[in-house]
Amino acid sequence: MNLRQIRYFCEVVDAGGGSAAAKRLFVAPTAISTQIALLEQNLGGELFDRSTRPMQLTSLAKFFYPRAKELLAQSSRLEEESRQVASGSGGWLGVGFIRSALFSLLPGVIKRYRIQHPEVHLDLVEALSEYQEEGLRQHRIDIGISRFIGQFERHADMQYDIIINDPFMAALPIDHPLAQHESFSLEDFTQLPFILYPKDPRSPFGHKILSHLEEKDIRPLVSHEAIEIHTALALVGAGLGGTLVSASITPNNRRDVVFLPVENIEISTTLVAVTRKGDTNPLLEKFISVLSYEAKEAFSNL
Repeated sequence: MNLRQIRYFCEVVDAGGGSAAAKRLFVAPTAISTQIALLEQNLGGELFDRSTRPMQLTSLAKFFYPRAKELLAQSSRLEEESRQVASGSGGWLGVGFIRSALFSLLPGVIKRYRIQHPEVHLDLVEALSEYQEEGLRQHRIDIGISRFIGQFERHADMQYDIIINDPFMAALPIDHPLAQHESFSLEDFTQLPFILYPKDPRSPFGHKILSHLEEKDIRPLVSHEAIEIHTALALVGAGLGGTLVSASITPNNRRDVVFLPVENIEISTTLVAVTRKGDTNPLLEKFISVLSYEAKEAFSNL
C-alpha cells in the first residue's frame, strides 16, 4: 500500500467514479483501476461493490476512507512543514506535556510563543513524565514538560531544568465539612477516601504520595483510581473522596472542588523541562525562554 493508491481511492470516492477521478488526476482510467486493484489486494478485501451502478462503498471502504483522508492530510502537512524547515521560512517543535500543565502553565506559553514565532508549528504531545524521555530519544518531541515528586532519576543523555517547585494542596468536595477549614491536615484523610492518580503502571506518582502518608502512619482508603488528573478532580467534585494536587493547577479550576493548603506534608512536586543534552535547536531555546518567563510571571508566589 502506498500514497498513490490511497490518493486514487479517495479521489474515486470524492469524484463519484473512476472516470471522473481520472480526469481530475489527469491519468488514464486504467491507471486508476490498476492502483485500486493493488490496494484491494494489499488490504485483503474489495473497496467497491461492482455489482451496482453506480458502485457502492463496501464496509471495508467505509472504514478505510476517513482514515485514508486523514493520512493524506498529514502527508501534505508533513511535506509543507518540511519544505519550510528546509528553506528556513518556518520550523517544527515537538512539545511533550503532562495533563496538569493544561490547567496552568502551558496555555500561556503556547499563546506567547505563537505570537513571537508564528512561523513555527508546535506539535503538542500529551504524555506522562515517565514516557517523555522515550519520545525525546526518538525525536518525537524536543522538550518534555514533566512533573516529579522529590528526587527523581536523571539520565546522562538528558538535560533537566527546574521550572517551578510546586507544593501540594488538598482537593476536597465543596460540600464536605473539612472544606470549611482554612487548611488541611494529612490525618484528615482518615475521614475522607483517597482518589489515586494517574493509573499507569509506569508512573510512581500516586504511590509516592501513599508511601509518604504511610510513613506518617496514615493509611487512607483508596476509593478510586483515576487515569489522569481531570478525572480525579471530577471524582472529587462528585463527592467520592479527596486527593492531593499541585498548587499551580488550582487557580480558576473546578467550582465544585475546594483547594486547601496542607499543614504537615513534607513532600512537594517539581515541574521540570526535559531536553536532549547538547541539543542546539534555536527554536527550542526560544521556547524555553518563553517557558521560563511565563513560569516566573505566573508562579512567583508559590
